Amino acid sequence: MDAANEAKRKPKYNLWQNTGFMLKNAWERCKSVPVLCVILAAAAAGQTVAQLLLAPAILAKVEQTAPLEQVIGTIAVFCAALALASGLKRYLEENTLFGRVNVRTYIISKVNAKWCETSYSNLLDTRFLREKELVDQMTCSNHESVEHIWTTWTTLLMNLIGFAVYLFLLSDLNPLLLILVVGTTLAGFFVNNWINGWGYRHREERAVYEKQIGYLIGAYHSTNGVANSRIYAKNIRIFGLRPWIESVYNSAMNLYTAFVTKEQKVYLWANVVDLVLALVRNGAAYAYLIWLTLTRGLAASQFLLYFTAVSGFTAWVTGILEEFSTLHKESLDISILREYLEWPELFNFEAGKPLTPDQSGQYELKLEDVSYRYPEADCDTISHLNLTVRAGEKLAIVGLNGAGKTTLVKLACGFLDPTEGRVLLNGQDIRQFNRKDYYRLFSAVFQDMSVLDCTIAENVAQYLHGIDTERVWHCLDEAGLTEKVQSFSKGLDTQVGRYIYDDGVELSGGQTQRLMLARALYKDAPMLVLDEPTAALDPIAESEIYQKYNDMTQGRTSLFISHRLASTRFCDRILFLEHGQIREEGTHEELLAQGGGYAELFEVQSHYYREGETSHGEES
Repeated sequence: MDAANEAKRKPKYNLWQNTGFMLKNAWERCKSVPVLCVILAAAAAGQTVAQLLLAPAILAKVEQTAPLEQVIGTIAVFCAALALASGLKRYLEENTLFGRVNVRTYIISKVNAKWCETSYSNLLDTRFLREKELVDQMTCSNHESVEHIWTTWTTLLMNLIGFAVYLFLLSDLNPLLLILVVGTTLAGFFVNNWINGWGYRHREERAVYEKQIGYLIGAYHSTNGVANSRIYAKNIRIFGLRPWIESVYNSAMNLYTAFVTKEQKVYLWANVVDLVLALVRNGAAYAYLIWLTLTRGLAASQFLLYFTAVSGFTAWVTGILEEFSTLHKESLDISILREYLEWPELFNFEAGKPLTPDQSGQYELKLEDVSYRYPEADCDTISHLNLTVRAGEKLAIVGLNGAGKTTLVKLACGFLDPTEGRVLLNGQDIRQFNRKDYYRLFSAVFQDMSVLDCTIAENVAQYLHGIDTERVWHCLDEAGLTEKVQSFSKGLDTQVGRYIYDDGVELSGGQTQRLMLARALYKDAPMLVLDEPTAALDPIAESEIYQKYNDMTQGRTSLFISHRLASTRFCDRILFLEHGQIREEGTHEELLAQGGGYAELFEVQSHYYREGETSHGEES
């Protein structure tokens, strides 16, 4: 990897900055989270210290031949301390979860807001999309970085407190013993860390196998895989794909099993290193403490205390190192999260010039020497295009697939900014406007329609509350869908789709188109855009839907995009696009008279229309 790429991979924020970021979000959402972390760490450390002191304290009383009531009293004191610490710890573990989940969902809301409101061009940036996938993963559960960091900090604080207490208890021993304990602990940690890092170094190989298995049976980011998805159910049954899918799954699982077996063999060496270092450490501690017992009369209670403390001291040191390592990894994730949230916006939003829709629809759109090239593409999709869409004009944009029709629409709607040239609204560059205000000028229906699993009324109004039901019925009536909706027992409250609701209805292609028409009418924006929403319908059904749009949008500026030429004959002007440029322009009759590319393509398509009309007539 070169230096430039390495610099790009360097996190923007360090561990302490990312901890501060999490504290800030906790303070905004649930202030108790960091406080409970500290109290929980103290309770957990207190419980461990009490367990350490219990046996030596009782043994000391026995050595002193103390009265039975003193022994019982000592036991009672320690048991009470243990019960208090254990009960407090358990209570905090249960109740701190709610606050941590609350903070995580608060951060998820920021992530979702960024995704929903970001400049559309960011959605075409593969780096932005990769970061979104990473952010989704690190916020998807209690065990991922954005929430687990509180557990890490709690455990780290517990280890630091325990380390300080044990260091105080062992301060009377020979410093060389402590150096040996710390040295073997550090050696074991770094050796094991390198060995256990085998999985991290081979994470891409693991990811390949997990991705294959997840694709077939589902993964954390996907409810269903191919094998258990309703989308693929028909094909699996019709083509008898079960044996093939099982074969692919078994093959992927065998490779994954071989990988895990190899991984576990590597990890076995970590256990061997732990065993050897533990023998050295404990052997040295035993020898030293026995020497103190024989030469200096070390009491049995002190022997037990010191030896137990030596073993525990090792655990605290290891815990501190492990938690700092975990904290570092989680900090890297949170740095990615922050960089995603701070991803630069290419459009003006709140800082842009406000724009209030004029319902009279007197808007002129002008594309002035516009070119657009998609990121990493070799050539322009739109090249030096000039176009003026007059106020109230019905403009059709037609051409073969790949001609640049959809890109032209995205430029006109403000989803993309041209790489060269300008898009003007009534003579003003749209880049100066608040882009959200600019979007309010358009009602649009795209080929990939956003039919949501919610009620018909909510699908039309695109709101959950404050829906004008009278207006919804009016728009459904205008779209020709009233009779169908009235046939449902729940009327406007009928759920669309069966992904969430078992009693949801599934609309046909034509019904869905009419629902989208009702939605466009409900918004009542001054400009209408149709970007091949009827591509899945037959030519006759498409022509009927387009005619419906035409009837309902008189006086509005409208852009109709289609690769079927007959559907847009009613428009005031038709543009024939080819290779990102306007090749021909005029009415349907004028373009046919020119005898150019439009006329040639219409002739090729026309026999399909005639066949469709014949078939349509036979069915009726």
